[in-house]
Parts: sequence; C-alpha cells; structure tokens
Amino acid sequence: MSDAPKTRPKVPDGHSRFVMTRQKPANEKGYVGYDVIWEQFQKEVPYQTPKRP
Repeated sequence: MSDAPKTRPKVPDGHSRFVMTRQKPANEKGYVGYDVIWEQFQKEVPYQTPKRP
C-alpha cells in the first residue's frame, strides 16, 4: 500500500435552503465527521384552547 498519511482534504461548508454542513477535525483514528446545522422552517405557535360555544 502507499505510505501517504491518512488525511482527508478540507471540504468547504455546504449550504442549502435549510441545512448547513461543516466538516469536523479528524480524530485519532482518522475519522472525519460532519456537523449538520438545521434552520427552522416551521413556526411554533403556543396552544390555545378553543372557544366554547
């Protein structure tokens, strides 16, 4: 096999309408993970009891 170091290239941040992904630094085993950041796309309204007839 090759003697190249086990490094991954730096990946630019990914942006879409509601999601952003960011590459995490590699751990001691060389695993590279990703952070996924979600933006809210639904509004949350507090519940109100309906009027009685």
